[in-house]
Amino acid sequence: MPVVPATSENLDRAAALLRSGGVVAFPTETVYGLGANAFDARAVARIFEIKARPAFDPLIVHVSDEAMLERVAEDVPATARALIQTFWPGPLTIVLRKRAALGDLVTAGLPTVGVRMPAHPIARDLIERAGTPIAAPSANPFGYLSPTQAAHVERMLGDRVDCIIDGGSTKHGVESTIVMLEPRPVLLRHGAISVEAIEAAIGPLARELPDEVRPLAPGRLPQHYAPHTPIRIVGDPARVPQSEREGAALLAFRTPVAGYRVVRVLSTAGDPREAGAHLFEYLHELDASGAVRIDAERVPMEGIGIAIMDRLQRAGSP
Repeated sequence: MPVVPATSENLDRAAALLRSGGVVAFPTETVYGLGANAFDARAVARIFEIKARPAFDPLIVHVSDEAMLERVAEDVPATARALIQTFWPGPLTIVLRKRAALGDLVTAGLPTVGVRMPAHPIARDLIERAGTPIAAPSANPFGYLSPTQAAHVERMLGDRVDCIIDGGSTKHGVESTIVMLEPRPVLLRHGAISVEAIEAAIGPLARELPDEVRPLAPGRLPQHYAPHTPIRIVGDPARVPQSEREGAALLAFRTPVAGYRVVRVLSTAGDPREAGAHLFEYLHELDASGAVRIDAERVPMEGIGIAIMDRLQRAGSP
């Protein structure tokens, strides 16, 4: 199936594909996901093959309700229940102890699994129609820019995907926040929900972990979310010498700067949430512009701005 609109008929077809071992790209409120039946090992293996994703990087499992959560996770602690009550459905992934029925490929051999209940109505509808939890990383080649439009998925993955459901542009534009709660609450990835909001619900989150033998959650590798064009993070683009602007592109926070080959502004109002929604969309455009380099202006380190800077720093890492 090509890219198709999110009609009831197409969602039924996509759900049938998922039940029969297919791989389907679909919109969430964060980015587009590349989904397979979480209990179908061969289908999950196709995700890794399509993305060229290393087997040590675990996947997030998406559920449509708490009953489905119980099928993939066990011994859900009270702190997790508090987060579920406050933030689900929404862009928060909670790392919990996995059930034995969930295969090791999904969790990269870890005894835990990251689970979230997406808020996007198309994602929830698709999961409900499929009747099974869906393992779904972002629908892009591993390490590359995340997709926020169906066209991004089609361009990057093409006919390797059995079906791409078009739900328009995503709302947040950056991935979910990830927290692990045991043996102590710790932040594993900055994302669309701020750390301050989570801490208001359950108390302080640790920020540091001991050295990981393998990643405990997606998005923890030093180099990730990267375009093909080199990225350089700059403080004030207006102070970049004109000779360095020529042939380069600029991803500005709120104010355009002359002299660059092409410029995209994340938010003329200086709104970090608007900036997050445009981040990957504009990076895709700048990456395709033929620029020799992308200068990305720093955004304020508050709220979702922290997640934006996390993505830019990993994208610009050698």
